[in-house]
Amino acid sequence: MPTNPNNPADGWLSRARAAAQRTELGPGTEQIGRVMEVGDGIALVSGLPTAKLDELLRFENGQLGFAQVLERDYVGCVLFDDLDEIEAGHTVRGLGDVVRVPVGSRLLGRIVDPLGRPLDGKGPIEAESREPIERPAPEIIDRDLVTEPVQTGWLVIDALFALGRGQRELIVGDRATGKSIIAIDTIINQKSTDIVCVYVAVGQKSSSVRRAIDAIQSFGASDRCIIVVAESSGSPGLQWIAPFAGFTMAEYFRDRGQHALIVIDDLSKHAASHREIALLTRQSPGREAYPGDVFYVHARLLERAAKLSAAKGGGSLTALPIAETDAGNLSAYIPTNLISITDGQIVLDAKLFHEGHKPAVDVGTSVSRVGGKTQATALRAAAETLRLDYAQFLELESFTRFGGMPDTRVRRQLTRGARIRAILNQPQHTALPLADQVALIIAVQSGWLDSLPLTAIPALRKALHPALERAAPGVVIQIEKTGELDGPNRQILHDAVQRLIQSLAIVLEKPAGTHES
Repeated sequence: MPTNPNNPADGWLSRARAAAQRTELGPGTEQIGRVMEVGDGIALVSGLPTAKLDELLRFENGQLGFAQVLERDYVGCVLFDDLDEIEAGHTVRGLGDVVRVPVGSRLLGRIVDPLGRPLDGKGPIEAESREPIERPAPEIIDRDLVTEPVQTGWLVIDALFALGRGQRELIVGDRATGKSIIAIDTIINQKSTDIVCVYVAVGQKSSSVRRAIDAIQSFGASDRCIIVVAESSGSPGLQWIAPFAGFTMAEYFRDRGQHALIVIDDLSKHAASHREIALLTRQSPGREAYPGDVFYVHARLLERAAKLSAAKGGGSLTALPIAETDAGNLSAYIPTNLISITDGQIVLDAKLFHEGHKPAVDVGTSVSRVGGKTQATALRAAAETLRLDYAQFLELESFTRFGGMPDTRVRRQLTRGARIRAILNQPQHTALPLADQVALIIAVQSGWLDSLPLTAIPALRKALHPALERAAPGVVIQIEKTGELDGPNRQILHDAVQRLIQSLAIVLEKPAGTHES
C-alpha cells in the first residue's frame, strides 16, 4: 500500500521502515555479573571478566559503585549508595565509563557530595561538563616556578613559612589543635583575592562540617567557594573519592588560567577509609594494616597541585592537605608519607595549644620548602631575622626557668622574644592584611614594643589597621598592590606605627577613672 509523505502517520512509518532496513541483525552479547557478597559498603561481584579498574558498575535496583579491585574470580566494587537494597544474587552491569563529577563556575557557592549531587537545597546543578575524578598530574615541562604568594592572614605563617600559588603545604598535628581553623581562615582570607577555594570534608562529623560552612559563609566569600562533603556517616566509597572529586572541580579553574586553593580535611581519615576498603576487598595489609599502595594514592592526588606555565595559561592550584597525628608522633606511617610528598609542613603542637598559644605552630619543626621566594619583598625584608630571634628566645627562656639572674643583654632578648610571641598569637577569624603584618614585624624588630605591656598587644593589633588607613593610606595601597616598601613610604609607616604605640602607652599610663577634659 503506497504511503503519503504529507501524512504525519505515513511519514513516521516510512522513517521507521528505513531505520529497520539500516539495522544489522545478528547475535549480541552482554556481560552480566552477580553479587557474591555485600556488606560494609563493599560488594564482591563475579561474572565480569572484562571489567576495568575504576569502571562504573550499576546494580539491579539502580545503585552505583566502581571497580576498585580486579581479581581472577571476582571484582571488588566500592558502593556509593545505600546497600540495603543490594542482595547476593542481584545482577550487575558494567557501564564502560569511569566516575565523573560536574565541573564549572555554576558549582561556586554550592555544597555538594563527592558525586556532585547538591546538599544545600538550592536545586540541581547545571554543569558545564563532567570530568573524571582520576586525572593525570601536569607534566614537568608544563609547570612553572612557584613565585606568587598565597596570603593566609596568619602572621606566623606568612612571615615565617610563606606559601606560594601551586604549592602543597601539609597542616599536621594532634586532634583538636586548630588544624581546620588555620585552613578555613586561609579560605576566608581569599575573599579579597582572585583565588577560588574548594573545601573537601572527608570523614568529618556533621557538627564540624556545619561549623566550617558557617564560618566560610559568615566571614568569607562563599559565592567563590565549592564545599564538598563526605561525612563520617556516609559510605566509604564517597569518602574515598571525595579528595579526587575536589581536585577535579578545582582543576577546572586552574586549566583556564585562574587560581584555585583546595583544602582536604583530612587525609588521615581518607587513608583510614582506603585501609577499610582494602581489607574488605581482601587485599594484603602492610605497615599499620594499610595496603601497599596508600603512598601512591596520596602521591598521585597531591601531584595534581601545580603552577602551570604561561603556555598552559599560567593558572595554579594550591593544596593544603590536613593530617592528624597521635601524641605528636610525626614518624607514623601516614604523616611520614605526606611529609615526603608535600613541599613543607605546618606542625601544630598540643602543648603550645593548651598553653594558650594560638595558632599553636611549632616554629622549630615547621618548614616551607618554597620559602621566601614567594614572600612580598617588604615582608621578607622585615622578617629576615625573625625566626632566628624567636628560636634564640625560646632556648634562653628554657634555660632561665632553672633560676639565676640573667644579665642585661639576656633580659633584653627575653623581653623582645616575649613580644615576638605575643604578635604571633592571633585569634580566629582575625586575618591580618599584608600592610599590618609588615608594620607589626617592623615594630617588634625595632624594639618599639619592648616598653609596651604584653597585655596591650591585642589592643595594638586591633587598632593598627584603622590607624594605618588614616595616617598612611598610600603606604597601605603600595604594600597591598606591589608588596614593596620604598624609602619615603617606609618612614611614613614608621612614624604612623610609633605614634600609635605612643598613644597606647599614654592611655595605659593614665590612672583608672581619669578622663581628658
